[in-house]
Amino acid sequence: MNYTLHQLLVFLKVVETCSITKAAEELHLTQPAVSIQLKNFQDQFEIPLTEVLGRKIQITEFGYEIAKLVKPILDQINSIEEKTLAFKGQLTGKLRISVVSTGKYVMPYFLGDFMKLHKGVDLVMDVTNKSKVLESLENNEVDFALLSILPKDMNLEYMDLLDNDLYLVGDKKSTLEIRNYSEDIFKDLPLIFREKGSGTRQTMERFIEGSKINIQKKMELTSNEAVKQAVLAGLGYSIMPLIGIKNELQSGQLKIIPVNGLPITTKWRLVWLKGKKHMPVPNAFLDFLNTEKCRILDTFFADLV
Repeated sequence: MNYTLHQLLVFLKVVETCSITKAAEELHLTQPAVSIQLKNFQDQFEIPLTEVLGRKIQITEFGYEIAKLVKPILDQINSIEEKTLAFKGQLTGKLRISVVSTGKYVMPYFLGDFMKLHKGVDLVMDVTNKSKVLESLENNEVDFALLSILPKDMNLEYMDLLDNDLYLVGDKKSTLEIRNYSEDIFKDLPLIFREKGSGTRQTMERFIEGSKINIQKKMELTSNEAVKQAVLAGLGYSIMPLIGIKNELQSGQLKIIPVNGLPITTKWRLVWLKGKKHMPVPNAFLDFLNTEKCRILDTFFADLV
């Protein structure tokens, strides 16, 4: 037997993702490179680790047993690297953040320079829907979450990062003129909503309910990107966060329809459980944001603030 650490890493990632394609993406390798490493690892066993059923790779019972042994080996290797960096005086450890889907346009800019400064920090950032973000936060599975609307039933601390402005948006072929409309305009528009539970959906519904508008036609889609593509295709209008559509506005593919009462402004907030005792890496990230937040806003969000 002559396993390499690279083979162990590739095999474990294939087991975790049940996909050569996804493993390749997460490891920043090509699919052929992953397939070759997997084959070289498999060739050292007489019992199959994986099998292909249809077009999908499946992990055998033996494969799962081997993966259980591989994981602590790789964990120990990571510990060696972390100890080495620690003895050199560098910050080491994990930073775990859960981000609502639209937050993907925000959070990376607040992380970039921090990750460059601290090479020993591993970032685990999950971009998902609001309910899963709140679940991971409540279960103390993450250090921080990025939200635009805070839940009322959770005891949280937070740091404001950026204003979140939401406008009524249509595609470039919209016949609506660029002038101020009353809220009555919504009665005749086909509106596109995010799924229930989304922060954008909640903000949109509060505005509509507060204006006592009776919506006639509406669609529901499960991501901000899907809503944006639907608006671009001329399927309807939506109230959308400016942060996610600024490129399309600049290129003229989308246009803002001015309406009384808009924009709606919420805050992008980095939140954590009240009283949480942060480890050194999350503490260092908070210190970094306290020092660098204004510079980051000026550098990347000057056209939004």
